[in-house]
Amino acid sequence: MSRTTCHVTISLDGYLAGPDQTLEKPLGIGAEDMHAWMFPPDGAPLQPGDVAAREHLAKPRGAYVMGRNMFGPVRGGWETWDGEWRGWWGEEPPYHAPVFVLTHHEREPIEMAGGTTFHFVTDGFAAAYAMATDAAGDQEVLIAGGASTIRQAFAAGVLDEIFLDISPVLLGAGERLLDGVRDVRLTPVEVGHSPLATHVRYEVG
Repeated sequence: MSRTTCHVTISLDGYLAGPDQTLEKPLGIGAEDMHAWMFPPDGAPLQPGDVAAREHLAKPRGAYVMGRNMFGPVRGGWETWDGEWRGWWGEEPPYHAPVFVLTHHEREPIEMAGGTTFHFVTDGFAAAYAMATDAAGDQEVLIAGGASTIRQAFAAGVLDEIFLDISPVLLGAGERLLDGVRDVRLTPVEVGHSPLATHVRYEVG
């Protein structure tokens, strides 16, 4: 059976995204600063702890599940953007595997360069997760975000591991990752750090 994991960056006060997400600010106001550990300012080299976290995030998976807002800023029917929005990542997204996108609006799959195909699922998290585990076989399934989708994974009891890159940034508002998550035991099994983030990998019990 597929192992199910999640790996995201959050602010010190627990936000996955800031307020007022737009096409120009896809992570919301202030949230880009949280990712300085992955993209150091002024071309500075990555710190060893950040390198290990980045390698963990980039390793191949068998399939992904993500929310509609993670895929893009389009709201309502896809015709809002003439049906042409194909994700934030250009013509070759970094997934290289099937990605199952939660949405209320039907859309045909989008096949991209490099092996990524976006499938749009209108039957909820359980249906998307079942499709992802079937597609992944014995490979890992990654819950890619956003916050609501990760909370649904917690509620469904399917997460085996969550890896948090905790940035020393305070956002004060936005999409809080763990709001409403209850009765879950997180056991830290690996910790790394740099001046730009603390990286903690938890087993989910």
